[in-house]
Amino acid sequence: MPTPVQIKIIHTLKGALNLDEDTYRDVLATYGVASSKDLTPRKTLQLIQDLETKAQAAGVWKSKRKDFNPKNGADAMTMKIRALWAELHKAGKVEANTETALAAYVKRMTSRDSIRWCTTAQKIVLIEALKKWLER
Repeated sequence: MPTPVQIKIIHTLKGALNLDEDTYRDVLATYGVASSKDLTPRKTLQLIQDLETKAQAAGVWKSKRKDFNPKNGADAMTMKIRALWAELHKAGKVEANTETALAAYVKRMTSRDSIRWCTTAQKIVLIEALKKWLER
């Protein structure tokens, strides 16, 4: 089930693309649902990505996701984590090379919302885990 924020994004994109109700329902039908509230988490993300792509192509939407800039990190360990994440993306082992995707991984591994709030020990664990993942 999509979050309220995701539903807002979907409906905002629907408005940006000037989709009438019938066209919007046809789009939802391609995902096997009649309402955006019935989407699975994976299908929700796919729908948002598809609508964003169409809206960007039409010039009515600008993605707020930021790609990596390795200089965003203040210390060498943070830069190493970002570099390893970028390598994983190049190797096709992670889908998105974005701050949001890395933050989700950091949250799962350390319970911290950002690399900035990780301790040195947590950063070492992250670096070693990313290295092992890259080797696989």
